[in-house]
Amino acid sequence: MSKTLVQPVGQKRLTNVAVVRLKKQGNRFEIACYKNKVLSWRSGVEKDVDEVLQSHTVYSNVSKGVLAKSKDLIKVFGSDDHTNICLEILDKGELQVAGKERESQLSSQFRDIATIVMQKTINPETQRPYTISMVERLMHEIHFAVDPNSNSKKQALDVIRELQKHFPIKRSPMRLRLTVPVQNFASLLEKLKEWDASLVSKDESGTQMSTVCEMEPGLYRECDSFVRNMQGRLEILAVSVHAEGDTSMDHYDEHDDMALLTNKPLLPVETEADPVVELSKKMQKQEIGTSSNTKEEEGEGKGIKCSTCNTFVGDAKQYREHFKSDWHKHNLKRKTRKLPPLTAEECSAEVDMDDSRSDLKDYSF
Repeated sequence: MSKTLVQPVGQKRLTNVAVVRLKKQGNRFEIACYKNKVLSWRSGVEKDVDEVLQSHTVYSNVSKGVLAKSKDLIKVFGSDDHTNICLEILDKGELQVAGKERESQLSSQFRDIATIVMQKTINPETQRPYTISMVERLMHEIHFAVDPNSNSKKQALDVIRELQKHFPIKRSPMRLRLTVPVQNFASLLEKLKEWDASLVSKDESGTQMSTVCEMEPGLYRECDSFVRNMQGRLEILAVSVHAEGDTSMDHYDEHDDMALLTNKPLLPVETEADPVVELSKKMQKQEIGTSSNTKEEEGEGKGIKCSTCNTFVGDAKQYREHFKSDWHKHNLKRKTRKLPPLTAEECSAEVDMDDSRSDLKDYSF
């Protein structure tokens, strides 16, 4: 008679459990919930409590499986109804987060703060926003630490004020339309001049005069109050205004000079002449010389245009294949360094030069 071979089975405990803890009157109470459901419940996305709680049971220690005593529940909550107590703990308790989960949340919040900073700031030299990777690097350089209990927008504004002390960065202006009676328009213009706001356009319609202007966001409340006192109205046309159009090579040169004047350069600065940099400079000059021809060819080209490589690719399938090519990836790296794109031939020459330099580094003489 054959016997079944029984082997011990390893158990993984608390692999899908999120613990919510509430300390009250010197006692600790815990409930076992599903991961990622607690925040959904608190934000109102999840309505079914059975999808949040793994069991309608109150513990004193979930990891050890110790249930809370009934006399403690009656003493603290006035009842031993586990379901109602679970709902109270779910709303008021503290979610216990593991180390990796906490690190992931902080990393996600850091990215959100950097995105807000990028959207609200510009480079005063080029009037264009910094890239997200550059903003993150600057935040690391000022040793910014994320506060998980604070709002991301509030922290982003604090980051902007701190960055302005060390780097050339400023808040992007707001674009507003101000409409006031004709007799008060002169006072409005004088106030705008005092605020150092730039006028975009003026318009007159009957007894009302309106102007479109750009000003610092910090003056919005004062401007709104001033316009209301003059029986006028204020409209927000754009929360953040950035420069439009293509960037010329002069902007790159000015940006590099500006970075050298700061204590810490915003972009990598080459300290010695190497063939790759010289080749890149020659290609940039060729790019300037052929910019006029490129504009004429754009009107004749057919297909989908890749703005990164400044070329027409063709149909949707070829466009997807182009995104996987070394040419597109190389131009993406140049774009993050605020360098103009290269053609396919120029890209191949530069990649070959990089390969030859890396081969030389493998040998020591």
